[in-house]
Amino acid sequence: MLQPVTLEEAVRARRDVPDAVVVAGGTEVMPFRNRGERPGPLLDLSRVEELRRAEGGRLGAAVTYTRLIEELGERFPVLAAAARTVAGRQVRNRATLGGALAIADPSADVLTALLASDAEVELASADGVRRVATAEFLTGPYECDLRDDELLAAVVLPDEAPGPAAYAKVGARNAMARAACAVAVTLDPGERSATVAVAACGPTPLRAPPAEELIASEAPWAGPDDLEPGWLERIGALVAGATLPRSDSRGSAAYKRHAAAVLSARALRRAWRELMEPA
Repeated sequence: MLQPVTLEEAVRARRDVPDAVVVAGGTEVMPFRNRGERPGPLLDLSRVEELRRAEGGRLGAAVTYTRLIEELGERFPVLAAAARTVAGRQVRNRATLGGALAIADPSADVLTALLASDAEVELASADGVRRVATAEFLTGPYECDLRDDELLAAVVLPDEAPGPAAYAKVGARNAMARAACAVAVTLDPGERSATVAVAACGPTPLRAPPAEELIASEAPWAGPDDLEPGWLERIGALVAGATLPRSDSRGSAAYKRHAAAVLSARALRRAWRELMEPA
């Protein structure tokens, strides 16, 4: 097992031992081992302090879901809301941002929240560092723009969320199952804009630009007044129209499209009502 203590050592090990399996929280590697499968040598990143740091809007790739909830939730509410829906506390104590990005599961809750947050992914190699937008980093189901000699170093967001956010999800057992559909919504009252991202309804988590444009142009930002049910249905229909679902064991394509419409309206209403609350 390789156990570097600095990021510089880690990227050198990544370059020098190309068949090494990167481990941070181990929530994906351990099930393979428990089934009797033995991957190559392990590159254990748990001792690399830089990967655990959360400074301003830069969150190290080894930041866990529990820290997102308990330490960073006020600054990044949509990330915390998404992390709360994942598994149980034992898994959340180990699962990391970097692990979720590397796996690139189209139904991943935290990836959907990162997409809604316009986060960038920071990738480190022995040759230097590059940044990629989350939407560009996630290239397909379980596929991402992570090169053979690179490690996920961090995600980079604004120092704190510009406004309220909400996350809504459906699954066979909610937190203990992968999402059949999930929606992240963020609001920026200063810019009078919103983001809407959907999980499990395409080859990667997807944004819904038509819905975002309608929210920006027609939501009662000057009030703010409550949102009309009929208008929320229009938003839901636009979100559903932006999805590319496929039928699988978690639901039919039609079900997922319907869920996207319902959940987006629900999440937007929840975030908007938080915006309406007096300071």
